[in-house]
Amino acid sequence: MGFSELFILLFTLHSLLAMASRQPTAPKSYLFSEYIGAEDNNVKFSDVPINPNVEFHYILAFAIDYTNSSSPSPTNGEFKIFWDTHNLSPSQVSSIKTQHTNVKVALSLGGDTVRGKTCNFTVSSVDSWVSNAVSSLTKIIQEYNLDGIDIDYEHFVSDQVTFVECIGKLITALKNNGVITFASIAPFDDDDEVKRNYMALWKSYAHVIDYVNFQFYAYDKGTTVSQFMRYFQTQRDNYGGGNILASITTEGSGGLSPKNGFFTACNMLKSQGKLGGVFVWSADNSKASGFKYEKQSQALLATRHKNFSV
Repeated sequence: MGFSELFILLFTLHSLLAMASRQPTAPKSYLFSEYIGAEDNNVKFSDVPINPNVEFHYILAFAIDYTNSSSPSPTNGEFKIFWDTHNLSPSQVSSIKTQHTNVKVALSLGGDTVRGKTCNFTVSSVDSWVSNAVSSLTKIIQEYNLDGIDIDYEHFVSDQVTFVECIGKLITALKNNGVITFASIAPFDDDDEVKRNYMALWKSYAHVIDYVNFQFYAYDKGTTVSQFMRYFQTQRDNYGGGNILASITTEGSGGLSPKNGFFTACNMLKSQGKLGGVFVWSADNSKASGFKYEKQSQALLATRHKNFSV
């Protein structure tokens, strides 16, 4: 083989490898996440069934940058714990992670209300908020031996640019400092600030966001399988390249319910290589029914599909 032929062969191989690296890859499809601790229902980590063949993330709800006073006010990034610390303590985090090597624990930032007052994303300045947030969250994460954070702000006073820069810089700093190993966001579809803010965040900082815990249960109650599949594809387009998790609420308040075909839709997405996992809101509400949908979700995720088509 002459030099020119060798050069052409090497160039062709390089081009093919480059094209392959740009092709979308199928999600792992065995991540299960569950929010826990928001409702003070005395639920413990050990109450929730854990399938050893899935990657299991608990998400503590919530850490909030508001005071816990009779008249709550924003703290410009000084986060405080608002989950059930009696049942979900540092020692209990350590215990569940020791018992189950497939378990990781994160905390969620945001939350709707404190003492009946709406918790808005409110920032005095990007630099001071990020500095305070990194400092206060690092202390909490290290005390509890946590692995990641989830972003679940749903109300905003500060503008879109401020939200994007604060959250993007926060996640980047915590990762660069080795404080966390993963981050997720929890948007939902609306015509207002939530959709715009999170899509702007994704556009600028997708490279530091590992999972999209999309709130599909925020769609109308009575959603059908075909509607859900369209919704999922829309969000897959909106958060291109992201690991999009399907979701249900065990409150039964909205979205595609298990009775109407949620697991049918998940199986379809999984067989197509589009399902990034499943998350549930929340363990507090599932306790009364014996966590039946958690068991079903994990069984679905633990079943491997050999062939994917993206």
